[in-house]
Amino acid sequence: MVLTGRELRFARAVGQLNYTNPFSPERLELEREALGEDFVPEPDQFWSLTPEQTLQRRSNLILILTRTRELVDSLQLRLQQGGATDEQLSLYEELVNYVLFYEMLEFWGAPIRDGATPDAIDRRAWERFSKEFDRRMSLNGLSLPSKDQKVSLFELFHQIYRAFFSIFECVIGRSRPAARLRERIWQSIFTHDLRRYRRSLYRSMAGITTLISGPSGSGKELVARAIGLSGRIPFQVKEQRFEVQPTDVFFAINVSAFATNLVESDLFGHAKGAFTDAANARVGWLEACGDHGAVLLDEIGELTATTQVKLLRVLQNRQFQRLGETRIREFRGKIIAATNRDLRREIEQGTFREDLYYRLCADVIETPSLAAQTTDNPAMLQDLVAQIVQRMVPEEQAEITTEVLQWIQENLPDGYRWPGNIRELEQCVRNIMICGNYQPATTGAAEMPLEGTGLSPEILDTARRMQDQSLTADELLQRYCRFVYRSTRSFEKAAKLLQLDRRTVRAKADQAAESERPKPGNPGKDAAG
Repeated sequence: MVLTGRELRFARAVGQLNYTNPFSPERLELEREALGEDFVPEPDQFWSLTPEQTLQRRSNLILILTRTRELVDSLQLRLQQGGATDEQLSLYEELVNYVLFYEMLEFWGAPIRDGATPDAIDRRAWERFSKEFDRRMSLNGLSLPSKDQKVSLFELFHQIYRAFFSIFECVIGRSRPAARLRERIWQSIFTHDLRRYRRSLYRSMAGITTLISGPSGSGKELVARAIGLSGRIPFQVKEQRFEVQPTDVFFAINVSAFATNLVESDLFGHAKGAFTDAANARVGWLEACGDHGAVLLDEIGELTATTQVKLLRVLQNRQFQRLGETRIREFRGKIIAATNRDLRREIEQGTFREDLYYRLCADVIETPSLAAQTTDNPAMLQDLVAQIVQRMVPEEQAEITTEVLQWIQENLPDGYRWPGNIRELEQCVRNIMICGNYQPATTGAAEMPLEGTGLSPEILDTARRMQDQSLTADELLQRYCRFVYRSTRSFEKAAKLLQLDRRTVRAKADQAAESERPKPGNPGKDAAG
């Protein structure tokens, strides 16, 4: 027997770790299984960017890596003596992969002090990986499944390294909503089955559109950036460099910031003279992103009907035309869309195409509000403030963090909902750092007394949600239509008072009632939190 029973259990757990979502609870369970009694309990069930939790300090990871290295060295000698089963050879390979990845992680994560160019770094990384791969995968003629997959494994390691740190650094906080978001972003990049992704899916993931929805200021663009910077990039062995640099593959367009022709020019490009001021031809982002890039369409709900049709063609046929041209061009990158609107409701209102929505919704990610995260874990507000300050003035982090948290505690009401989410918290930190004060945009409304006014529970709830800025304009109209109808007991009278069509009033009132009706298995809105 080449492997003892204990070694076999350890090797199987490590092999599974290679393919487990690192942001999922399953990762810790596999580490516990690998280490047994030596497993060190951790304060959180998930990785998060906090001062107390970094990769270098995680004792379980260090212990597993040390044991894996020792087992790899021992097994290489034993396997060459013969008698190994196919499973043992496969497990040896997975152990080697585990060691190789963390050796490359150490290389890529080390600061470059000699001014090396990106191409020089790629070359050094390949030389190191290739040497260690050949040394450890050499078993005197024994056939290992990955022996001929050196390049693809190197590409995968590079992608995993980029994806992990992009996610790790963009989604901050020790809350369950944040943890679920990190786990979900990883799935968007690698799917829930990394083995299958490694075999074949990596070739087709760019063709799957990702839709990110969530309240304004909740970090949708950061999520998009993490996904866009984490695509698979081929490595050219002859030139010893990656085809493109990861920093050159993500392009963002804010649809609401420009007129229609400028949005289309950014997206599709234009020919010389295509419109006024088009003095020269321009390459759009769909063309510039190339085979391995990603384009973010932020606030996609703002697209005009004409642009929606053109985008639909891109998603259906992977083809587009520059403005003012007839030539058909191919799009090979990935589309990521983001919105704070309810696109299904936009479809009902006729402002967003249903066929476009169904081209967008294959991979939907929801970003949680800051209120949802702090409700789950109030202590994470401190982590977020500390991280915001760290990015601005690291040398003053401790002092400014304490100052900001003290101001918030003394001046904002308990349970403040942060209607502007992370973006508002960032501005709060900057305001307090600069002038020692912060004036929330909703302060006046937040201080408006609601209790004891004699208002109905329905109006009180609507007023609270208006203070929190958690109602859309359409939701407010629905509630108002229902309120006026209940007061008049007539859709005709309500329509006259509201200066709306009778059918519109009835539809809005029905929508308001439906939205607040408890769902099956859900005792009600309050119980659901």
